[in-house]
Amino acid sequence: MKKRLLIGITIVAVIGISFFSFTRDEKNFEIAKNLDIYHTLFRELNMFYVDEVNPNDLVKTSIDEMLSSLDPYTNYISEDQMEDFRFMTTGEYAGIGALISKQNDNIIIAEPYEGFPAQKFGIKAGDIILEVSGKDTKDMNTEDVSTLLKGPANKPVTIKLQRPGQKKPFTVDVVRQKISIDAVPYYGMIDQNTAYIRLSNFTTNCSEDVKKAFLELKENNPDGLILDLRGNPGGLLVEAVKIVNLFVPKGEEIVSTRGKVKQWDKVYKATAEPLDTTMKIAVLVNSGSASASEIVSGAIQDLDRGIIVGTRTFGKGLVQTTRDLSYNTKLKVTTAKYYIPSGRCIQALDYSHRNEDGSVGHVPDSLISEFTTKKGRKVYDGGGVVPDVKIEGDKLSSLSIELVTRFLIFDFATKYSNENESIPEPEEFSITDDIYRQFADFVEQSGFNYESASQDDLKELLETAKYEKYYELAKEEFDALAAKIEPDLDKDLAAFRPEISDLLESEIVSRFYYQKGSIRASINDDKGIAKTIEALHSETAYAAYFKPGLVVGMN
Repeated sequence: MKKRLLIGITIVAVIGISFFSFTRDEKNFEIAKNLDIYHTLFRELNMFYVDEVNPNDLVKTSIDEMLSSLDPYTNYISEDQMEDFRFMTTGEYAGIGALISKQNDNIIIAEPYEGFPAQKFGIKAGDIILEVSGKDTKDMNTEDVSTLLKGPANKPVTIKLQRPGQKKPFTVDVVRQKISIDAVPYYGMIDQNTAYIRLSNFTTNCSEDVKKAFLELKENNPDGLILDLRGNPGGLLVEAVKIVNLFVPKGEEIVSTRGKVKQWDKVYKATAEPLDTTMKIAVLVNSGSASASEIVSGAIQDLDRGIIVGTRTFGKGLVQTTRDLSYNTKLKVTTAKYYIPSGRCIQALDYSHRNEDGSVGHVPDSLISEFTTKKGRKVYDGGGVVPDVKIEGDKLSSLSIELVTRFLIFDFATKYSNENESIPEPEEFSITDDIYRQFADFVEQSGFNYESASQDDLKELLETAKYEKYYELAKEEFDALAAKIEPDLDKDLAAFRPEISDLLESEIVSRFYYQKGSIRASINDDKGIAKTIEALHSETAYAAYFKPGLVVGMN
């Protein structure tokens, strides 16, 4: 009996090994077959297509399309994209230190960084780049111009510019230098009791920047800290772990990664002694807070170390690893998912159906699982981190969106800064009646006109009503509604003045005080910060957020 059983087990094992070998060989054959098809197709296309083709562009397109079928974060990095990739991970590059963008047919300086060559050599936001190193930029895109502006540190680059309001262009020889973008663009005391740190990216050593800022602020004996991660797209996982470690005891699990290659699975714990484990903390987030931002906010929430304030975060819980390819190229490939201390993954369950900004869309309750925090609060997966204190995001009017996207606010700020040598400190500056009147005149003189989303929807409704033969029955009501929602520039500029003034203030202040000034100007009017301060300093409210059994909303 035992002998027959042993023979049976051996036969099953042999069949299993044979089946495994067969499927593996079959898969290898399929790979080889399809690669051969691709090679022969590409060869025939290159030889016989009616027009000249660019082999590099064709291969890049085919690779990009292939990877896009997997997930949004698995990407091919070509040799000419390596500099941008290094900048994303380190925050460093060699260049003039300015953000550029395309406005109509022109490449313009969108923002010179304070303390770097562009600003030191007198280049201003709004300046039009005509030539770089003698090359006309007329038919170039922003990537082409950016490549020309970057280069070896301590070497000059000649830039020909046209300043709005001036007749003659001018030329500047800007000496490039190593540019390191500050991951903490601003920190300070908002009031006597509240410390504030804005973190814009998780680049190399950003945890040291946060540590330095916190230690300096702690000397003021604040009762609470606001860590602002709104709009922070993430970055290096290890930096997120180090930042959480500043506020949680040594040995606490912060995040873990799990993927196909089990040897790469890893648990990240707090390995150093913390700076502070008792101060009240609020992490401010929105739908633009992604990846490493979600590790920090999720871990702080799961460990009941602080409260999360804002809107649901982006929902990116996938880990990427870079793999070297031939000819100095790389593959950034998704290799794992990360899980925060409660065991939940903050990756959106369905990243193919998201909101317009790419953040988590609606997730059915049936797909959501329940988890608990360290103190027993109920939290859920499904995508992103749901805040303890929710703040509805302010939506801009159609008029404001049009004024921004058509560069009218930007252009007015350029005009205003070129006509005024200085303005008051960021906290003191405001859009007066006179400045707003100047802006209204500027908009009207530009020939600006626009249609609202309501008008577009009404047009569709009218078409449907006519098709269904209801239009004649309600013609008077339709006409009255059309009259009410028809944009009136003077009326709308008055109606939406508060939000337009905020946009103008931020843009004008940034021309004189750069990014830090813009942040300083916005703090006093920031509804998110005001709500966070209220939650932090209400003793009963703050403590109530950590009661066992409390449900942190699913949506």
